[in-house]
Amino acid sequence: MNVINAQWLESFVVLCETGHFTRAATRLGMTQPGVSQHLKKLEQQIGEPLISRDGKGFSPTPAGESVLAFGRERRAAERNLRETLLRDDPAAGEVAIACSGSFAMQVYPHILAVMQESPDLAVRLEAAPQDSVLAGVVDGRFDLGIADHDPHHLRLDARHLGQEELCLVVPRGAMALPASFATLDQLGFVAHPDGMAYADELFAMNFPEEFRGSERLHVRTYVNQISQIPSPVASGIGYTILPRSGVDSYPGRDRLDIASLPHRLDHDLWMISRRGRLLPARVQRLAALLQSVSGDNDTVPAR
Repeated sequence: MNVINAQWLESFVVLCETGHFTRAATRLGMTQPGVSQHLKKLEQQIGEPLISRDGKGFSPTPAGESVLAFGRERRAAERNLRETLLRDDPAAGEVAIACSGSFAMQVYPHILAVMQESPDLAVRLEAAPQDSVLAGVVDGRFDLGIADHDPHHLRLDARHLGQEELCLVVPRGAMALPASFATLDQLGFVAHPDGMAYADELFAMNFPEEFRGSERLHVRTYVNQISQIPSPVASGIGYTILPRSGVDSYPGRDRLDIASLPHRLDHDLWMISRRGRLLPARVQRLAALLQSVSGDNDTVPAR
């Protein structure tokens, strides 16, 4: 059976509710023959008679009772959908956000504050590598993403939020600053999901003679949990590279130094969403929060 025609189904529901073809026609803004025609077409589509006539009256057949129940459920579902769309409550529903681990550490306390104010709001924050952030927003798994560059993607909108310094993080007092590449290599790298990409950027700028690519770094340990990445460094085991938010939000910040380098590297922060999607009020609320937390003082417009 093909998809039930919505207009024929509504005519049948109204017919059963009014119990009379003329009254049904008046309520539907149709003629009586038009209502009869809708009933006939619906019966042909279902393959069974839907009413049993008794003189001038009628009653639904067993098949008609089932179709009537379905029509009422469908009407209620459509009404609920309309009410939900009209309500579009900024304090209710689910929002999914993806970003780097360091930015997640910075923004999560602010998200918790919003959730405390709005018990019906659920926010899923996922720390993910940049490729996963972009792919997740494109395929709809995330409502919003924070990227470190403008993806220039045909299916994404991007808004510039600001910039964040990429920091070379070393144990407090463990070496003379500024750090040399040889000293760092002896200490060993605390690697993490974005670490190799960070090293390729930062070290190529600052140690062009000594650095031969991240794949040749002396890796001392690997940490996947963003909140734990600075821990080996704070314990004197290795160095790492993180955005400043990941350094400043670490509880043991007083046991870390940010090494001075000849050339500073700032990463852009871009908020991304699916192009052409009208963001629900709850997503717009979180988007405003992300922009506020990022400390946007830029005038770069959305594109």
